[in-house]
Amino acid sequence: MYVLLERAGMKREQIRNSALLALTALIWGVAFVAQSAGMEYVGPFTFNGVRSILGGLALLPLILLGKRERSGRQKNPITDKGKAQSRRELIIGGIWCGVVLCAASSLQQIGILYTTVGKAGFITALYIVIVPVLGIFMKKPTGKLLWISVGLAAAGLYFLCMTESFSVNPGDLFVLLGALLFSVHILLIDRFSPRCDGVKLSCIQFFVCGILALIPALLWERPEPAAVMSAWAPVLYAGVLSCGVGYTLQVIGQKGLDPVTASLILSMESLFSVLAGWILLKQNLSSREIIGCVLMAVAIVLAQISPSVHENLT
Repeated sequence: MYVLLERAGMKREQIRNSALLALTALIWGVAFVAQSAGMEYVGPFTFNGVRSILGGLALLPLILLGKRERSGRQKNPITDKGKAQSRRELIIGGIWCGVVLCAASSLQQIGILYTTVGKAGFITALYIVIVPVLGIFMKKPTGKLLWISVGLAAAGLYFLCMTESFSVNPGDLFVLLGALLFSVHILLIDRFSPRCDGVKLSCIQFFVCGILALIPALLWERPEPAAVMSAWAPVLYAGVLSCGVGYTLQVIGQKGLDPVTASLILSMESLFSVLAGWILLKQNLSSREIIGCVLMAVAIVLAQISPSVHENLT
């Protein structure tokens, strides 16, 4: 598979980063279940606040380890100005990403209270359509082949997630607003990840997100320690894996990738959630779910074709 992708014109870095985003999608696919289970014990702001703080704490050892490795190196005065600029970009990027992530994840959590997990997964993954639309306004043109991939993926998501008749309720609108902000978050990562240390950027965004989420949690939800401890398993998974590992892999994996391609790969979280239920929980796949899996797989393969092909079709 690796050789085939190289022959298709993909660079080693692109293949690696695509694999990291696919792993992120796998982690996030399971996280939808954890999010739903966790809110049986705590409110949405409490859940987001605690899991984000856990995600930030999980990254601190990695940052300290990296700092120790660099501590013995002699400072280079020529690069001091560049380091100061990079630090400024890191702080600004971390704050912006944290604010948007807090708003997006909170809207998603609130929406899950009033809609099904399947519909929430489908609506959230609509960022695969929103990202290229926003890219038009940001002068990031999308090739025709990528638009075809987006359409196939959206159709696949519908077959995968929408097992009931489609209707709109307030919960769906909350999740849709969250999807819009997740699209903004993907574009922010595209803006800052090439200029900053990915682990540090991710860590800052988690602490910003966690602090912001805990403010309304303390004001309105008044969480009790016993309730948080009762939700320890889903909170731990969502904090350490979904936040600490997943979002950090997103930051690292998006470097050098077109944001539309990145959003298509990340949308595989819905595909992985269905496949996990089939493999681990022995849930049967319906014919429409199989069709959805095939459509999404074709969309992802098309999105990975050489950038030169995209340019020729625009």
